[in-house]
Amino acid sequence: MKTIFISVGSKSKEIPENFSTFFNELPNEIALFYSVQFKDLAEEIFSKFKKDKTITLFSQVLGCSKPKIPKETKVVLLIGNGRFHAISLAYESKLPLYLYDNGKFAKITKEEIDKLVSMEKAAILNYLSADKVGIIVSTKPGQERLKKALEFKDSLRNKKGYIFLSNEIITSEFENFSLKSYVNTACPRMDLVSSRMINLSKVNELKF
Repeated sequence: MKTIFISVGSKSKEIPENFSTFFNELPNEIALFYSVQFKDLAEEIFSKFKKDKTITLFSQVLGCSKPKIPKETKVVLLIGNGRFHAISLAYESKLPLYLYDNGKFAKITKEEIDKLVSMEKAAILNYLSADKVGIIVSTKPGQERLKKALEFKDSLRNKKGYIFLSNEIITSEFENFSLKSYVNTACPRMDLVSSRMINLSKVNELKF
């Protein structure tokens, strides 16, 4: 069956007055991100302010991407809605991050980031103490890494690995299996939703 992806854009394309006031108060070196539905608005913002500010990176934010933000960046601004991508970007970039959502600005708090740090520590401990691990593999284009998952499974020592292959990864379904740790080879942001999930890249960084 053929799959067609169609972007749905927001009707909001004009820069509100309160945006200009706030944006001008930000540091000069800004990484500007947007969710796909706000692409037109983000492009208007970029065109208007690129002469007054140094836009170090202008990019769409995707659930499965981890963008490399230039070192000279002082602050990150995301045009979108919902806090998931915003918290993820703040956690990964270690920079102040503001979300512009539905005409309002909000700064991602230290408490929100600390919660993710605690979750990551718990995920590492769960993996290290587990004698059996699930290995998550997605069949979605751009996320499918079955070869890496099989290589990891074969490399395991003192642990038994089980491959879980699915198009939709629903973390609540983990409750149906008696495993305390899952190694994720799919969307790299999935490890931010469960302390039982750890990215394969993070496992490879662990020193034993």
